[in-house]
Amino acid sequence: MTVSVVLYTSDLRVHDHPPLRAAVEGAQEVVPLFVRDPAVDRAGFAVPNRLAFLADCLADLDRGLRDRGGRLVVREGDTVSEVRALVRQTDADEVHMAAGVTAFARAREARLREALEEDGCRLYVHDGVVTVVPPGDVLPHGRDHFAVFTPYCKRWIAEPLRAPLPAPGALRVPSGVRSERVPRRSAVAGVSPGLAVGGESEGRKLLGSWLADQVDTYEEHHDDLAGDATSRLSPHLHFGAVSATEAVHRARRRGGAGADAFVRQVCWRDFHHQVLAARPEAAHTDYRPRQDRWRRGAEAEEDLAAWREGRTGYPVVDAAMRQLAHEGWMHNRGRLITASFLAKTLYIDWREGARHFLSLLVDGDVANNQLNWQWVAGTGTDSRPQRVLNPVRQARRYDPDGGYVRRWVPELAALDGPAVHEPWRLTGSDRASFDYPDPVVELSEGLTRFLRARGAA
Repeated sequence: MTVSVVLYTSDLRVHDHPPLRAAVEGAQEVVPLFVRDPAVDRAGFAVPNRLAFLADCLADLDRGLRDRGGRLVVREGDTVSEVRALVRQTDADEVHMAAGVTAFARAREARLREALEEDGCRLYVHDGVVTVVPPGDVLPHGRDHFAVFTPYCKRWIAEPLRAPLPAPGALRVPSGVRSERVPRRSAVAGVSPGLAVGGESEGRKLLGSWLADQVDTYEEHHDDLAGDATSRLSPHLHFGAVSATEAVHRARRRGGAGADAFVRQVCWRDFHHQVLAARPEAAHTDYRPRQDRWRRGAEAEEDLAAWREGRTGYPVVDAAMRQLAHEGWMHNRGRLITASFLAKTLYIDWREGARHFLSLLVDGDVANNQLNWQWVAGTGTDSRPQRVLNPVRQARRYDPDGGYVRRWVPELAALDGPAVHEPWRLTGSDRASFDYPDPVVELSEGLTRFLRARGAA
């Protein structure tokens, strides 16, 4: 009886899953395995919102496997040790897993390969499971990655894509393989009250309904803060509950400008993955150093706290930060505005912002979070590193009637229309009637400070 192990990491689905398909086709019995590794906790990535969403994904994955005659095996411990123990117990010939791009993932793959070779078991690492185009498949001449998005996107769009794979019809798990209990969301404390539900079933339903009802207007409305016209698929893509490859195929079948704009956003995701795969140190060091001397000290700490808590005195910034705290998610335009405000207007190290985002974002992804922060901070791949987003102008453009601000900053709800974006312009008793802080900095002061620091005044 031949046995294969499928090691799940950030690919928690049964549809369009190359490792699972290869294991089912190559062995008579298959062990789908997820290892809860304490090393993830020590690295700081095991935060409540992602743990809760992960629990949803694992429970749904277990149901999907049971529907096909299998089940999910959950273990806790060092990933390499747990996989090796399972291989020895079942006499497995092969282990299949999705390729990762972070330094942690690559080190884990190398350790696992070395350990399995000692036991005569082969490790198959499958590309194109987490991303659409594997990192390194699209390269500029003479370089190991693209550093600018537009030329990368042109090449990426022209790449032929593999066809999505159907879920296996049936699979069989060897008898006697123990499993710990599949985690439950209810056991996780400190979860954002508005956190979305995770799992492949939920993700596929969301993808289908969004493509059917909303994608056609995506190009026109994706930056509309109050309209909330984005797909909200990013958490499902992060955990691999939805296949990015299948999402692109389905969007292209739908066709139109909105679908094209959505595919371009998926391309951004792959772009950051290929940058991080080539430059893993960019997760914590400047991709393009600017000799920044970020603000530190008591005043900077107060400003950072105000930003985290959504009380900077700039309503659109505070609205986005409060959405993050409540939902564990933030509109993409809000991410750009809040990141620019912290890194450039307040001139506080982008790593502080990235760290806070990762503590709450359910889609907190090392490649996309860290490299988007660097893009906004001007230390990453942005071709205009000195650009500064003015939060008032951004609010007027992307929340013109103030609906987004009034939803998340209820103390300003009585202000009509665009006046909600500049409450400090109120005078006397009108201003005193609103329990809302004054701006932590004048925008002109912040801009001048940043440009001087970058030698661009």
